[in-house]
Amino acid sequence: MYLLFLDESGTPPHSAQGGPNYFVMAGVIVPEDKWSSLRDALLGMKIRRRLRGELKWRYFAPSNTDERNPLRNLDAATRDAIRLEIYQILKGAATVKTLAAVCSIVAAFQMPSITDQQSIYNLTFKVLTERFQYFLQDEGKRSGKKEHGMIVCDHRGHDDDRRLRMHHQMLVHSVAAFTSSYPNLVESVLLQPSNLSIGIQFADLVAGAVWRRFERGDQRWFQEAEPTFRRSSGGNIDGYGLIRVPKVGWV
Repeated sequence: MYLLFLDESGTPPHSAQGGPNYFVMAGVIVPEDKWSSLRDALLGMKIRRRLRGELKWRYFAPSNTDERNPLRNLDAATRDAIRLEIYQILKGAATVKTLAAVCSIVAAFQMPSITDQQSIYNLTFKVLTERFQYFLQDEGKRSGKKEHGMIVCDHRGHDDDRRLRMHHQMLVHSVAAFTSSYPNLVESVLLQPSNLSIGIQFADLVAGAVWRRFERGDQRWFQEAEPTFRRSSGGNIDGYGLIRVPKVGWV
């Protein structure tokens, strides 16, 4: 069994004008037998550094002094050292893989099916979960048995959660010609507050690094996350671990 923890970076805009250029959704794929070691590594780091609370991408900004931020009294260099250690934990877990879908807002709003924020979110979710299904199929070929997976997403609110569940069920049960099937997924999408999920906190750090690379042209943290991305047999992440959405007209 594999667990896919999902989180996003950026907010889908209402239209192609006046908002961010990209919306990013990232996932961390964790084999069930590696979840406890990944959790223990992060919790151990927090105990050693005397941190109590959730670690979120935005909390690492030097200007963030949110009262919930466990880093609020630390300088920029110390925050960066902690962030680097989190990526090192991910890179040290060889069987843990990451995915990221980068939606070009301008290109997406050229599609007839994209009309609002929710349709941007749904499109990005669809592409990312399809790659998880492909990952499970590839692992099944290697292991010689059917590999199953579950998806765990960040809880966002009652209405948003309801819409996501409905969209997920539509994808799983769709028979449309251009929709992938999901025979390896177990149950519906699971929704969990990020402060209670180690996996979602890792996904948030991956999503933030990818968004920063595309929206701001800052490669620093993306380079730390990039070794963990799902790859082709030739080592390529494009289309495998890093997916540009939509394919046509991506800017």
